Amino acid sequence: MGKKLECITPDLQKFLEKQKIFFVGTAAAEGNVNVSPKGTDSFRVIDKNKIVWLNLTGSGNETAAHLIKNNRMTIMFCAFEGKPIILRLYGTAGIYHKRDQEFAKYVDLFPANTGARQIIEMQVDLVQTSCGFAVPFMDFKEERTTLNDWSSKQGEEKIKAYWKNKNTKSIDGFETNILGN
Repeated sequence: MGKKLECITPDLQKFLEKQKIFFVGTAAAEGNVNVSPKGTDSFRVIDKNKIVWLNLTGSGNETAAHLIKNNRMTIMFCAFEGKPIILRLYGTAGIYHKRDQEFAKYVDLFPANTGARQIIEMQVDLVQTSCGFAVPFMDFKEERTTLNDWSSKQGEEKIKAYWKNKNTKSIDGFETNILGN
């Protein structure tokens, strides 16, 4: 059944690279716990203990706010087709914005996206697998293009205005530092 591992094995990396969706969990010491679904081509394994993902502009910015307060993060993947498996990555994470060198280091790993908000880098401390026997089969139809279409239509200046209006604080009032410290 379930296994605990110290790193992402080559077989698990192959599984991760095929997935179309993952879920990110974060929490500050107080306030709400956040679980966010992430899609598109936005996840990369850097090495056996490091991943990065491209965080796109959204209606909130909870992950960033939580990581400033508490850098622990869990990422979960589920197999909706093929062999059943649930894979969780546990670790600590940092947030990089366009103004940071690390953002420039990683951004070319992903398709260009006007709505690119942050890159999250996670140091993986624990990898856990479990059976996934109760996860239903679901067929992948296609990626939704709504967010990317919206971001492209807005352009960089309107995206920054949106960040100022919607992404500077979490629902609990925590700062996200999206526009700078």
